[in-house]
Amino acid sequence: MASQEPQTEPLFGRLLKILSYNVHSCIGTDGKLDPARIAEVIAELSPDIIGLQELDVGRRRTGGTDQAHIIASLLKMEFHFHAALHVAEERYGDAILTALPMRFVKGGMLPSTGEQRGAVWVEVTAGDKQFQIFNTHLGLRARDRMQQASSLLGPTWLGHPSCRETSRILIGDLNSVGRSAAYKQFASHLKDAQRASGSGLRRTFPSRYPFMRLDHIFVSQEIQVVETQVVSTRLTRRASDHLPLLATIRI
Repeated sequence: MASQEPQTEPLFGRLLKILSYNVHSCIGTDGKLDPARIAEVIAELSPDIIGLQELDVGRRRTGGTDQAHIIASLLKMEFHFHAALHVAEERYGDAILTALPMRFVKGGMLPSTGEQRGAVWVEVTAGDKQFQIFNTHLGLRARDRMQQASSLLGPTWLGHPSCRETSRILIGDLNSVGRSAAYKQFASHLKDAQRASGSGLRRTFPSRYPFMRLDHIFVSQEIQVVETQVVSTRLTRRASDHLPLLATIRI
């Protein structure tokens, strides 16, 4: 029997799957509270890096559980959570999950006059490459979104000096459609993964009958986007009021 040659990574590089998903406090369009169902959606997509928005931690309305911890545990991943809203023991915010080596960099608030918004920043290592990953959920007011976009693109977030030599990925529910001023701000600095992939522009909200493209993945110019998809299945249409957005990049 001939010996098998050791498998090596192809010269064109490996693929990395990035997911953005607003989970609506794990309350589905059927009214059912079920963090395990969110984990099931994610597991079927097998992403490497996940940005989740609208997570409840210790909130009475969702049974006082830590949704970020439950989902990460079910997926056997590490996570970093940042609370945009923190009242007594109740928290509400965003998280980044991955099984890849991850280093927490920063969690912080964004300028807000309406509901308080924030962002979380980690560095993820894939192979011999580092990625700066940012996850956020922008406000409902256009003026807030403009200020929040300016802050995220500024020197304390994506424009930080430590980001200049590494690749950047922005994940989030930006509450912004393609014609909005906030979207145009991001698009002037980064590539919209859906546009860059040539896979078509698919809407993400509301999940049952989507008519708005609110959820986005933006990447720095050197990142090659292979494919994007908005995942609409019976499960995803019930699990949350947003559909998950998946981007595949080459590193």
